[in-house]
Amino acid sequence: MNADARGIVLMVRDRQDDAGNIMRLRLASADGMPLPQFAAGAHIDVQVPGEESAVWRQYSLCSDPADTEQYEIGILKDPSSRGGSIALHERVRVGTMLTAEGPRNHFPLDETAEHTLLFGGGIGITPMLSMAKRLHALGSEFTLHYCTRTAAGTAFRADLETAPFSRHVRLHHDDGPQEQRLDLARDLPPPDGATHIYVCGPSGFMDWVISCAEACGYPPATIHREYFSAKIDSSGDSFEVEARESGVTVTVGPKDTIARALARVGVKIPVKCEEGVCGTCLTSVLQGIPDHRDKFLTDEERETNEDICTCCSRAIGARLVLDV
Repeated sequence: MNADARGIVLMVRDRQDDAGNIMRLRLASADGMPLPQFAAGAHIDVQVPGEESAVWRQYSLCSDPADTEQYEIGILKDPSSRGGSIALHERVRVGTMLTAEGPRNHFPLDETAEHTLLFGGGIGITPMLSMAKRLHALGSEFTLHYCTRTAAGTAFRADLETAPFSRHVRLHHDDGPQEQRLDLARDLPPPDGATHIYVCGPSGFMDWVISCAEACGYPPATIHREYFSAKIDSSGDSFEVEARESGVTVTVGPKDTIARALARVGVKIPVKCEEGVCGTCLTSVLQGIPDHRDKFLTDEERETNEDICTCCSRAIGARLVLDV
């Protein structure tokens, strides 16, 4: 495997521009060696080529976890993004070399569930594809609900219609007949403690599915989520942060972040998404109460106040002590 201190080097083996402004890339090891294994739900961090400073974006692996010859990712060309996806669409061609890190998995599949419900909205279908392939290989019971705005803008549609697990797939389009659209009152079965739900997609879609599942009585431990992006307000009152291991204390201003404030005094916490969704900057809290602004930690993890996403979260009170 061709790798360096920044991660692994991947070569673009194939590019397919699919419906819905989604670019599908098949990536292979630059030196022809097998790729690191991954479990369903995993993602890789991809460095955007051509940028003066390192810009990283996270993309779920939608390929079969049993395949170590190539990874597949889907990248939405989103005009409202911070530019990473647009740059990749413009610059990546067959043969392009990309630096990546991972795979990492913050969205693991519970393979012991008796039944699994997969809800993918738009580009949120990508981790669900990997999960569906794994569940099919295990012979598990599952249903994949894929929601898009239009039938014509549905990426991966041909693959799903011909997949060996196609009988498990339900397609829902906003421009389709009413009975074909996702209806959670109909499509969300009563909770039984043995059914697990996985949801990924736009924040509004995810919040809807999650709130309906919670209202139906699904236990929190059976509802799994992964946010691709989030609108985060990281501003607030000033507070102090002590980096206990480094022996320094900084003031985090009203429009500053913990990670940036510490970086200015030489305490560098790795940051990738800057939106509180990837968990790269997660740091242990020794004292103080975090004001959690992220979408990465679960409600149960927030209640413990043991960790904080330093790219966006702040402090309740005047001071935090971090183990960094």
